[in-house]
Amino acid sequence: MNDWPEGRSDSDRGNRYGGGSANARPESPRVMRQVRRGPAAPPQGAGVPPQPSYVNGQGHGDYTNAQNAGYDSGYSSGQVYGGGGGDDSGGPGGYGTRAPRPAPNWRRRIKWTAITVLTVLVVTSVGTYFWADGKLNREVDLSKVIDRPEAGEGTNYLIVGSDSREGMSAEEKKELHTGSAEGKRTDSMMILHTGSNGDTLISLPRDSDVEIPTFVGSESGKTYKGTGRHVKLNAAYAEDGPELLVRTVEFNTGLRIDHYVEIGFAGFANIVDSVGGVEIDIPQDIKDTKSGADFKKGKQTLNGEEALAFVRTRYALAGSDLDRTKNQQKFLAALASQVATPGTVLNPFKLYPTMSAGLDTLIVDKDMGLYDLGSMFFAMKGVNSGDGKSMNMPISGSTGGNLVWDKAKVKTLVGQLKNDEKVTVSGN
Repeated sequence: MNDWPEGRSDSDRGNRYGGGSANARPESPRVMRQVRRGPAAPPQGAGVPPQPSYVNGQGHGDYTNAQNAGYDSGYSSGQVYGGGGGDDSGGPGGYGTRAPRPAPNWRRRIKWTAITVLTVLVVTSVGTYFWADGKLNREVDLSKVIDRPEAGEGTNYLIVGSDSREGMSAEEKKELHTGSAEGKRTDSMMILHTGSNGDTLISLPRDSDVEIPTFVGSESGKTYKGTGRHVKLNAAYAEDGPELLVRTVEFNTGLRIDHYVEIGFAGFANIVDSVGGVEIDIPQDIKDTKSGADFKKGKQTLNGEEALAFVRTRYALAGSDLDRTKNQQKFLAALASQVATPGTVLNPFKLYPTMSAGLDTLIVDKDMGLYDLGSMFFAMKGVNSGDGKSMNMPISGSTGGNLVWDKAKVKTLVGQLKNDEKVTVSGN
């Protein structure tokens, strides 16, 4: 007789432990199913990897297999749970992983680096130009010069070295052997012609015999009539400054002067020192107590003090003023060659001190710009390298201690310069 309520019979319950069975034998241990973790399931489509499978563990072996399959992989090593599965894309299943860094776009980097460098160069160049142009002392007004010759081909610079001691201390005057004379006089004068048939540098001896023409005073504005008076060329500068000097040179040569450049003792020495000295081959032993020169024959590098003594030396030379002008030409051309080298132009630690030393002491005409000044230096460099010609003004003799120019040769020389022809005239 079945005393159980209606429903399952005792036989339906089976021999299960704890199920109210009369059977004293307990059930065998129940095995938990293990989860095998595989790669995360990507979006639906082709190439779908197998889904996690459920396997019946068979003792330790199945547990080991589950570990090897990725279950709880890396737990004991401190890795992020699930880090053993998934991919490195950072997408689904890539728990705790970092996406690979994309390859650098070198073309883009090079492009922007080039643009940045070019911008810096342009800004620096423009800034340097305006800085340097603003430092030029434009004090000479050539519009005050009257009765000027017609302009010819090419460009003519009148380059003047004055004995100005302005701004020099007593110690500097002693060191540079300049003396303490007041005012300023021309210590050297040269005409530099630049053109398409070679550049020509012509020294005008300061003892040259010239006529002072009618002129207008640079300060008073008063007209002074010419009387046929003859003086040494440097006396024109001493009488009424750069404007009268230009007027006198133009009147006695017939050549129009386009630009005027002047530098004093201190400025000259500072420029030489700023470029680290100038190498020059001295043609003979020189010892001059008045200029301070004391040199042995041969190639050597002169500092500012030595260079000034060299270009001012007069009494130790057999040819006096004519030989001195040759030394001045030689040294100025060597200086220009050194200033206009890549080692100076491309090195800011040399370029800026050199420009500062020169521009602070240069006096130029009101129409002269930085480009004109640069053209002058490069032309002088060309003369030194053999691409041009350097010479003294042709001399025919002397009168009263003044050097007389050879009028026929001077006329031919000026004609060739005006027409920008190759100079065939020789000087002394």
